[in-house]
Amino acid sequence: MKIGIISDTHDDVATVKKAVEIFKERGVSLVFHLGDYVSPPIVRLLKGLKVIGIFGNNDGYREKLIEAFKEIEGEIKGGFAEIEIEHLKIALYHGEFREISEALAKSGKYDVVFAGHFHKFEELKFGNTLLINPGAAHRYFTLDEGPKVGIFDTKLRKYESITLSLL
Repeated sequence: MKIGIISDTHDDVATVKKAVEIFKERGVSLVFHLGDYVSPPIVRLLKGLKVIGIFGNNDGYREKLIEAFKEIEGEIKGGFAEIEIEHLKIALYHGEFREISEALAKSGKYDVVFAGHFHKFEELKFGNTLLINPGAAHRYFTLDEGPKVGIFDTKLRKYESITLSLL
């Protein structure tokens, strides 16, 4: 199964539309959004994809975000989620506290921990656990490496980082 990973969209409509296009072209079955949508219209752009999300530290319109998730038939889990897919245990955490992200990975309880927040792509390994930060999918604070999303292949247990080119 291919899982699309996106975080920190911060109301950047153009990059979210590009991410959706890539996820559809690449046959992504499920999308994890790691928070910081900022406002409900961004969630609505994900319509047509199966989406599981969590809240980030910049998500102030939580009731409206919950409504938007219902509109697209997605699921929003709160501030943290544990998901089991194809014999993989996965943790979703926005990532605002690096110590928590690393503790989740070091716990040995998960095969993969996805955590965003820092707007920079990172892939680390702690024992048998991958800790992956997809980077930010918005353009505002990512000028050094560009907006990014990723695709995680559950069979290969491999992550592909994708820079969103809007040209």
